[in-house]
Amino acid sequence: MDKQSLLSFYREKMQDVSVKAGGDTKHRNYTLMINHMIRKLQDKHIEEIFARSEKENWSRQKILDAVLMSRYTANIIMIEQRNKIWPYDYMSFSRRIGELWEPFCKEIFSHPVKELKIIKPPSFEAVQASIKNKTETYINRLPIDDVMKRTLQYYYRTPWSIVDSGGIKLKLDLHFSQKNSLQEEIHYHCDFKSGFNSNEKGNTNRLLSVASVYHAYSEKEKMIMFIRQKEEENNHYLQTLKNSGYWEVFCADEAYGKMKEFTGFDLRKWLDENADWENDIDKELRQYLQKNNLLKYLTW
Repeated sequence: MDKQSLLSFYREKMQDVSVKAGGDTKHRNYTLMINHMIRKLQDKHIEEIFARSEKENWSRQKILDAVLMSRYTANIIMIEQRNKIWPYDYMSFSRRIGELWEPFCKEIFSHPVKELKIIKPPSFEAVQASIKNKTETYINRLPIDDVMKRTLQYYYRTPWSIVDSGGIKLKLDLHFSQKNSLQEEIHYHCDFKSGFNSNEKGNTNRLLSVASVYHAYSEKEKMIMFIRQKEEENNHYLQTLKNSGYWEVFCADEAYGKMKEFTGFDLRKWLDENADWENDIDKELRQYLQKNNLLKYLTW
């Protein structure tokens, strides 16, 4: 189905959803219900895409084209329906556009043109044990007497004894492995962010902690940060990550370029050719966004 057919399909399926007046709590409940319904329709359609692609032996490029179009059009209907029930303000609208960006980008990693493998992140306990083992093995090999070795091990173990293993979660938005030019298996640990603003201090500290653990774990663990906004639109917390030596940071078109390098799929080109937010949304939403100066947030 092409874009207009998909937009008509999703709108027709959602047109009978009743919208009743109520407080914010009821609005939220209706919003959750609509999001659930659209996702269910979308998942069913994507199952049909994969069934047909297998039967007709589609290329990975063609599969991604179809999946992304289904996701994009469903996202438009989700935004339209949400605004009918609970009109957006600038903060909720910009946040929502950013929230939808991450899972959309991850589709090209889930169904890549180039070979890569989605992996599970290691547990903190496993990483902790590996780092301890490597360090204590090194200490035991030092040309010093046993008393000095025990002293070094004591001081090395002391910080670990006060670290709460449950307090460091190594899971990020995306984890995958891919072979480099030397055919070495490299693990990439990725975080997607719409942008960094004034309330990002806690998240920045967490990301630095997570990256420092991976850095100590193995030189084959790489940290990648994808940012939707242009670099100059973010505040100093992004620069803190970029200058840490732990994170490789890619913003806006650079992010899409790096994604293409990993996956073999040019998502920037796909969006330029297929995503026309302002003209794809319905007239009611477009007029609302124009009136409230919100159209500028419709950017990926």
